[in-house]
Amino acid sequence: MAMENPFEGKEIWFGVGSQDLYGEEALRQVAQQSTEIVDALNASGRIPVKLVLKPTLKSSDGVRRFMVDASADDNCIGVITWMHTFSPAKMWIRGLEALKKPLLQLNTQHHFEIPWNTIDMDFMNLNQAAHGDREYGYIVTRLGIPRKIVVGHYTDPAVADKIGVWARACAGWQASNTMNVMRWGDNMRNVAVTEGDKTEAERVFGASINTWAVNELVAAYDAVKEGQVKDLIEDYKAKYEIAPELLDKDYDSLFIAAREECAMVNMMRANNCTAGVDNFEDLGALPQLPGVGPQRFPSEYGWGFSAEGDWKTAVLVRIGAVMGYGLDGGASLMEDYSYNFTPGNEMIMGSHMLEVSPSVGTIAKPRLEIHPLGIGGKADPVRLVFTVAPKQDAVVVSLADVRTRFRMLMNVVDVVKPLGSLDKLPCARALWKPEPSLEVSAECWLRAGGSHHTCMTTSVGREAWEDFARIAGVELATIDAETTPRAFARELEIEDMYHELANRH
Repeated sequence: MAMENPFEGKEIWFGVGSQDLYGEEALRQVAQQSTEIVDALNASGRIPVKLVLKPTLKSSDGVRRFMVDASADDNCIGVITWMHTFSPAKMWIRGLEALKKPLLQLNTQHHFEIPWNTIDMDFMNLNQAAHGDREYGYIVTRLGIPRKIVVGHYTDPAVADKIGVWARACAGWQASNTMNVMRWGDNMRNVAVTEGDKTEAERVFGASINTWAVNELVAAYDAVKEGQVKDLIEDYKAKYEIAPELLDKDYDSLFIAAREECAMVNMMRANNCTAGVDNFEDLGALPQLPGVGPQRFPSEYGWGFSAEGDWKTAVLVRIGAVMGYGLDGGASLMEDYSYNFTPGNEMIMGSHMLEVSPSVGTIAKPRLEIHPLGIGGKADPVRLVFTVAPKQDAVVVSLADVRTRFRMLMNVVDVVKPLGSLDKLPCARALWKPEPSLEVSAECWLRAGGSHHTCMTTSVGREAWEDFARIAGVELATIDAETTPRAFARELEIEDMYHELANRH
């Protein structure tokens, strides 16, 4: 049981702009130097997706065909463009208008420094990226096409790192556009933030969100073979510390929890779903509120999961899991629960009754335990108990439906060790210090209407989510070390005005 590699078989196409004006010899050098650049970036080990160099783009028809082919190829998840020489921007209009994949503009050049003693006009004609990219940048901006811009020499590791982060966002975007979300029942009664427009979500994010009756999950539970359950319990034994009573007097409870995980996984796979959500108010004949199974969705399968019918957070967790594949840390449902107001050590404790995933990293090996649960009206559920490991520059991200649009909200946080043992708390938990402070963070979060459910990612940070939001074309409000309440409120007002005007057209 391991998450499928979301980068395997995927490509990012690399298009180099030039024109026929400079002659065949110059174009041969353009192709040769472009090959060297792409090969170096691929060899850097910092970009998780293979860059594929395409033939030099020299005409409007060639650009359009390149963009149309990239848009139609399921293995292509993004396009990088770079102007080696001067490439007249009008020849890019039809192609850019046809592009349906994420775009990155790379502003680089083949030579590292100006050859002071030998530079001549032949060299100048060949190496014109400094103004070729400005010509191209003008037309992309005029067309209103969102893109990431990376500036620097291609041998600089920081350049490859930025391309790599963007490539992860491209993979997250593809995952979003191919996502099927399985809802077992509806959302929690009378809760506002778990509501949302599922039709608009499919238009904006591509994710298809649909409901399966809990009775179908009960039928899947009844159909699970005993051998599948026992194999899963052996996996538990290999990965977690298990409370002794679960292997003795409470073994039936462990068996039920594993059987529920098997049923959920079987249904998800049968329906090609990569995110799921349940609701403790709608469990039908299930013996327990699922605990350990949903906790393992991100860590073992790379799937999103959220509780109480909150499909928006489940979508974010899946995107976060894909973007962070192969990195330390992961993605999980999180929920703000309690503040620590000690002066100089203000922090937030996040948790959930059962569903926080160990994928985000743990201080010690997670422990499988059984404890009573005062809601849901079912048998005591089995869950993983652990504390999330410290991590600087993690983020918590929420997705809210604010009537006319979706708003993503992100807070940069440092996950820290708790000040005590938390031995009496029978659930997974994380402690974090939000930037710039608890007071400012909370005020801005409340003003933006952020959800109490979030996706925490300890693998990818703010840049990946910024890239994703730009690709998706959705508002992203960020709370970080530079945030002030007055400026943040003003930014929200400007966003409201912008979207109101945009909706009039």
